[in-house]
Amino acid sequence: MSRRQVLEALSGLLLGMFVSMLASTVVSTSLPVIIHDLNGDQTAFTWVVTATLLTTAISTPIWGKLADLFNRKLLFQLAIVIFVLATAAAGFSQDTNTLIAFRAVQGIGAGGLAALSQVLMADIISPRERGRYMGLFGAVMAVATVGGPLLGGVITDGFGWRWNFYVALPFAIAALLIIQKTLHVPARAKRKVSIDYLGIVLLAASVALLLIWISLAGSSFDWWSMQTILMVGGAILGTILFVIVEMKVTEPLIPLSTFRNRTFTLAVIASIATGLAMFGASVFLSQFMQSARGATPTEAGLMTIPMIGGLLVASMGVGALITRFGRWKPYLIAGGVLLIAGTYLLSTIHYDTNFALVSLYMFLLGAGVGMTMQNLVLVVQNATDPAQIGVASSGVTFFRSLGGTIGVSVMGAAVAARIPELVTDRKDDIGKAIASLGDQAQKWITTLASGSIPKVSSMPHALRVTFEDIYAQGISHAFLIAVPFAIVSLIAILFLPNKPLTRMTTSERIQASEADLATVSVPEAMESLTATGSIRVPSGADAAAADTTETSRR
Repeated sequence: MSRRQVLEALSGLLLGMFVSMLASTVVSTSLPVIIHDLNGDQTAFTWVVTATLLTTAISTPIWGKLADLFNRKLLFQLAIVIFVLATAAAGFSQDTNTLIAFRAVQGIGAGGLAALSQVLMADIISPRERGRYMGLFGAVMAVATVGGPLLGGVITDGFGWRWNFYVALPFAIAALLIIQKTLHVPARAKRKVSIDYLGIVLLAASVALLLIWISLAGSSFDWWSMQTILMVGGAILGTILFVIVEMKVTEPLIPLSTFRNRTFTLAVIASIATGLAMFGASVFLSQFMQSARGATPTEAGLMTIPMIGGLLVASMGVGALITRFGRWKPYLIAGGVLLIAGTYLLSTIHYDTNFALVSLYMFLLGAGVGMTMQNLVLVVQNATDPAQIGVASSGVTFFRSLGGTIGVSVMGAAVAARIPELVTDRKDDIGKAIASLGDQAQKWITTLASGSIPKVSSMPHALRVTFEDIYAQGISHAFLIAVPFAIVSLIAILFLPNKPLTRMTTSERIQASEADLATVSVPEAMESLTATGSIRVPSGADAAAADTTETSRR
């Protein structure tokens, strides 16, 4: 494909990704307002985010498997429709439970967009050439991630938070039309397919039980209780059954053979920490800005720009360098180091920390995510059999989403447990502040006793300073949880095999593999069978490892 054809085909994918990210980020700054208006607590705040991440994580490998079996373009369009309809429906929510339910459906579409965009990109761009186009993805990510919270803040302050859920509709319609016109995926040979329904059920049940336990343990029931035994035991049993099923079925949801590939296994481990840092930071930094620094939703969007700036600069710069020099590992190692630095430094912030320092910490975290997130998928696609590119790509995305989901759940549980402790420790200060309010004292006593998240920016100054300090300590403490995961991520990156990037697209690798299969003669096959006990057929992965001269000849 010419550069113009590639850009035309990418335009639809980019707009589809923009729809997905915009619909998510536009709500991030208004979440404290939404939960306050719907009388939700800290657990509800966490689950509004976790519900989307959970279904995204569960559905990602399912979409990836379907991408290896059915028309990828049609699946991508279907994912957009599901995502946007669920997002619009969430705008009509009257309580947190309804909002969480619609956000869960929204995650099903988001999983398709996350998995299929990577697979479709591999269909039309080779790993070696992909770096030059990563800047476009970085730009879209930056516009959606920066513009989304800003737009969400403006909409919330000017028109009400419900309009945040409708803003993605025109972009979704445009994405569907552009994809239909510009994205032309090579036809694939038809074959009989088998969907692993039992594997889907077992995976969903296992992950859901684990995350529900993480969210509720310590608040709704004790850590050591019958509920814990049932939930954790059910998750372990479901995981064991899932592994057994995947070993038996014809078309496994997550082929266990992919874990024999060292690159895939190590990339999965590294992706977990990347997801935790990315999703955890985006959720709790917004809450920090509003609850610990008294910012409005619009101001909170502006205050998180340094993190997005780091992500944009790192993803675009590193993508260009990878394409130019063909080397990827040094940049991934640097990204792993920045992840550790960013998460640790954010765990030290207070309500009165100089904002220049907070901005630097956010920039470092964003740069670490930008260097690792897309490039881990790139490395896996480069080292995977092209026939399983959908499963491998979605596998990395799945574990990144799973890491983010678990991270948000654990960080949310930590915040929910820590803040009541801090409130108890500061009860004398709170009592003095309330006593100084005179006629308004009873109003704030009732508000705080309800258990819902208070709107800190509307509190009287004496009470506001105390609660800003409480929320700052609770949220910064949660970032400390991400540090050991970031360290494990760096270790996994260090052991990744440093395999050169191929210049062949997935479609070309599949064609090369089929051509190699066709050239194996009967005498050669019999000789191979006699000598080794098996027929040696060159694979697409072998073809992909050919040098530049051989690639050009093909």
